[in-house]
Amino acid sequence: MGRLDDRVAIVTGGGHGIGKVYAERLAQEGAKAVIAEIDGPAAERVAEGIRAQGGEALAIRTDVTDPASTQAMARQTMERYGRIDILVNNAAMFATVPMNRGLIEEISVAEWDQLMAVNLKGVFLCTLAVLPAMKAQGKGKIINISSSTVFNGPPGRIHYITSKAGIIGFTRTLAREVGEFNINVNAVAPGSTLSEENPDPSVVAMRQRRVADRAIRRLQVPEDLAGTVVFLASDDSDFITGQTIAVDGGAVFH
Repeated sequence: MGRLDDRVAIVTGGGHGIGKVYAERLAQEGAKAVIAEIDGPAAERVAEGIRAQGGEALAIRTDVTDPASTQAMARQTMERYGRIDILVNNAAMFATVPMNRGLIEEISVAEWDQLMAVNLKGVFLCTLAVLPAMKAQGKGKIINISSSTVFNGPPGRIHYITSKAGIIGFTRTLAREVGEFNINVNAVAPGSTLSEENPDPSVVAMRQRRVADRAIRRLQVPEDLAGTVVFLASDDSDFITGQTIAVDGGAVFH
């Protein structure tokens, strides 16, 4: 028996990196995993891998910035499984999408708008899409992915860090708005994670430099985050809502 048997879990951005690990771990715990990913072939590869391990999975090509696409994501999930229990709002511009890591003057308005559309608008649209199902069934778990950089504000990538700070505000307010429907809303704030599928040496070196800032001094990998997501998706977290859990090996305390 898994902790999430018969639950239906949507993971946005589940075709690559950390999102792939979330989807695989949720499936291992018994959930029916829906891989909502703009890269359709990648989503199908993850779904096929889950099915090969005896799990249940559905790949849906999804553009989280498009209301019609996110509504189709929820509709296709309901048509296949009849319910939506868990939403992991993971899709974001970060590791798999080129992003300016410079200071504020180096960031174009176009890139600012694109990043906010994915990292914030996408969370808003995906949440809107699943709320009717969760309200109707009287229970749900929404897990938003922030970043521990929000708490120490390092220079560079101000658009990314701003978007991830917005996730925390969204989480707190939404938790109060939907609590009466027995829907829990929480956030996970990962530290610098070696999430790239084929990292080059410069990426590994950059991640390695973050080790010295941690209480637990080793590289962070996607599997370090999966347990917290499973906990927040399970009944064990039924009385926890509006919270942000930093999972970064003790790099920040907040």
